[in-house]
Amino acid sequence: MGDQIPGCCVHMKEKMTIILFSGELDRAIAAFTLATTAAASNMEVTIFFTFWGLNILKKETFAFPPAQKLMQKMFNFMSTARLPISRLNMLGLGPWMMKKLMRETGMASLEDLMKLAKQLGVKYIACSTSCGVLGLSSENLIPGVDEFTGASSYLSEARDAKINLFI
Repeated sequence: MGDQIPGCCVHMKEKMTIILFSGELDRAIAAFTLATTAAASNMEVTIFFTFWGLNILKKETFAFPPAQKLMQKMFNFMSTARLPISRLNMLGLGPWMMKKLMRETGMASLEDLMKLAKQLGVKYIACSTSCGVLGLSSENLIPGVDEFTGASSYLSEARDAKINLFI
């Protein structure tokens, strides 16, 4: 008993990170399904939202910041339509059909999964570099974003993670 090193038997939580690059509904649902499942399994989970993945974090009523450059406004205008799906988008009919089927089959919506993720302690990181390129600030994104930081912070999280996914 005297030869035990203090703290040696403390079990660290396993970690999972997700880079969410896609702004498509079906991929976002997959990312949040994996994130909530891992968090419910007692893993520390971080989602790093970058480029089009930031669309998932945009507020429903998005106000263009006055300082945005023309191309930033164009990118944000083109991506204000709520998330398309990766296949069979059918001019917006695909996401509507997918959401309807999800409700009918009792599957959680993206909004429900995001709420559950926060309740389970999933950490949201918005890529500060992508936010800068797209002219986004914290005022443009939903509450609950834990950090606005760059790739080096994500890599610090990923270095210790058992599972790293790119979606």
